[in-house]
Amino acid sequence: QVQLEESGGGLVQAGGSLRLSCAASERAFSTYVVAWFRQAPRKEREFVAAISGIGDSTLYADSVKGRFTISRDNAKNTVYLQMNSLKPEDTAVYYCASDRVIFRDAGQYDYWGQGTQVTVSS
Repeated sequence: QVQLEESGGGLVQAGGSLRLSCAASERAFSTYVVAWFRQAPRKEREFVAAISGIGDSTLYADSVKGRFTISRDNAKNTVYLQMNSLKPEDTAVYYCASDRVIFRDAGQYDYWGQGTQVTVSS
């Protein structure tokens, strides 16, 4: 059982930056893929980015490519999402999720955090 906790959300102006963190309880954290998803009001949860267990492979949604960077520090059991050049359409609750394999489909992930709100004002 992997327990995940997000932090780092908040209110930021368009063009600004935020860094989200996802802290995990699992000792074998380096064997788990971690992904970020987001869900805006009245919209489906969408894939944002994912990183392999040892950090040698990453995947991004086209909408965030070049602006967001996913990384991990396995010594701290933490995955980060650096978000730059934020836009109002990035406003959503951001969730981290974990499993053994990288998927774009939220339904494939077994472990989820509670989410952190990101609001980008215009």
